[in-house]
Amino acid sequence: MKIISFILLFTSCVLFSCAQQNSSGYTKIERMVPMRDGVKLFTAIYIPKNTEEKYPILMERTPYSSAPYGENNLKRNLGPNPLFANENYIFVYQDVRGRHMSEGQFQEMTPAIDDKKSSKDVDESSDTYDTVDWLLKNIENNNGKVGIYGISYPGFYASAALPNAHPAIKAVSPQAPVTDEFEGDDAYHRGAFYLMDNFSFLNFFDAPRDSPRQKNPGVNETIDIEDAYNFYLKTGALKNYNELYFHNQSKIWNEYLAHSTNDAYWQARNIRPHLTNIKPATLLVGGWFDAEDMFGSLHTYEAIEKQNPVNDNRIIMGPWTHGAWERHDWSNFDTYSFGSNTSAYFQKMELDFFNWYLKGKGSFNAAEATVFVTGSNEWKSFTQWPPKEATTSKWQLNNNHGLLLQNGLVTGSDQYISDPSNPVPYLDKKSGDRLSEYMSADQTFASKRSDVLYYESAAIKDDITIAGPITASLFVSTTGTDADFIVKVIDVQPDDHQTQQLVRAEVLRGKFRNSFEKPEPFVPNQITPVKLELNSIAHTFLKGHKIMVQIQSSWFPLVDLNPQQFINIPTATDADFKKTTIQIYHDTAHPSSVEVMQLK
Repeated sequence: MKIISFILLFTSCVLFSCAQQNSSGYTKIERMVPMRDGVKLFTAIYIPKNTEEKYPILMERTPYSSAPYGENNLKRNLGPNPLFANENYIFVYQDVRGRHMSEGQFQEMTPAIDDKKSSKDVDESSDTYDTVDWLLKNIENNNGKVGIYGISYPGFYASAALPNAHPAIKAVSPQAPVTDEFEGDDAYHRGAFYLMDNFSFLNFFDAPRDSPRQKNPGVNETIDIEDAYNFYLKTGALKNYNELYFHNQSKIWNEYLAHSTNDAYWQARNIRPHLTNIKPATLLVGGWFDAEDMFGSLHTYEAIEKQNPVNDNRIIMGPWTHGAWERHDWSNFDTYSFGSNTSAYFQKMELDFFNWYLKGKGSFNAAEATVFVTGSNEWKSFTQWPPKEATTSKWQLNNNHGLLLQNGLVTGSDQYISDPSNPVPYLDKKSGDRLSEYMSADQTFASKRSDVLYYESAAIKDDITIAGPITASLFVSTTGTDADFIVKVIDVQPDDHQTQQLVRAEVLRGKFRNSFEKPEPFVPNQITPVKLELNSIAHTFLKGHKIMVQIQSSWFPLVDLNPQQFINIPTATDADFKKTTIQIYHDTAHPSSVEVMQLK
């Protein structure tokens, strides 16, 4: 959802549903569909010219535009992926409330209203319900069944259709759905603000709007970033971005920074608690290299599983970046080669999913969890996720950069100076915007820095496959009152370069170590436990490889700088940022470790 490079790359092929379905066999109509509160939403409807049978409706609701506009201007291609070229559906695209040609006021991640008291209580569930109801009554030759899909922000609208869903909605596929923007999706990760993504995205997305319009201007169209690291470092404190560039013209940016804890604003926008009593079949989709909404894919699936004991809910996780499962070919990424076209594998599953539930055609026999294991390059099927077959293993940090993969004697501690004027880059490459390859990039550049600690195992004698979440349990101290902790899990290749290939990484803003709602300062120089849950993984460390863990306190400019003082960071000034000394303990009394789920 949240980066301009993704928008530019996928505008025609993912966000606007550009697959390889030729639209010449369709008649396009455009309608302003009324919602229960009187607001009308722009809706483009593509109806098969062949009227000899009745067709299901397949819909995407989007804040990114249903262009092209005009009934004589047809999308060249329709449907979620190329395999739909041989299928007939009534394809529907809708600009959501307050975006592009729809009326109304847009809300970021529209809060769900479970108990609606009147027609004025509207949310994305009610807007979807009203749209479906109108379509069934006004579009001829429909078979009474509706499917919904979407990637990223449209993935949120797919998830938001599930609570109190219209009975005609039979199949929903939220793909990389934005789900919880404070804990793990686009805005914040574990309380740390994702600076580069959000500044870039909101400049593209959030210009003020007085009335419906086909195209959005930028908030500030003069911004031109060639070297992101230098640009963001020079700009400095968060408060400077509005003062220098946005000038209060980005409403969402100001909302994000006005709510720097998991307060009522974010809690209202977390869709997970509302995913109860779900009736439609659901297929969650996500990517192991998704830099934006991997959390949303995994945790939307988890929420539906936990809150709906009897459900038809499945997940597929592949070796994809954000939305790459709809690419024509995804056999490689960065230095990875997957040995097959993994996007084609998914696209057949997606076609089968909708065909079965909306047409009763063919079959859909996917496992509860279909997962691609990187490293060994194999698809695996599980009856649940995380797999019940996985058992807990603990990797212990040790002295002399050691990492013990089995219980042993641990001693010592290590320290580094975290300097906000010289933060650790998220990637060893110059670019103007965030590059997704950081999710798998060689971390050798980081391990050479004095402000990054690394712990490395001996070469492993047998393959080790981990499948499920990773939890880092650290004992730390700092000379300041706040600090970020970034933990990376790395596969060290047995090549000449000893490439340190990133497998998973995550950040925790330290003041949220006990609660995202109630931050707490560190007591300077006091040893303090810090626990960080990283997103799930499915990866095989092959025989002869080594396993490495890195720890650092900046990840710039992916994550905003922490002043390393217990203050409200969005209002901090440049003078508030201080050097601190961070200590990581790994002795018998304070055994810092990384816990993983291992498949035998």
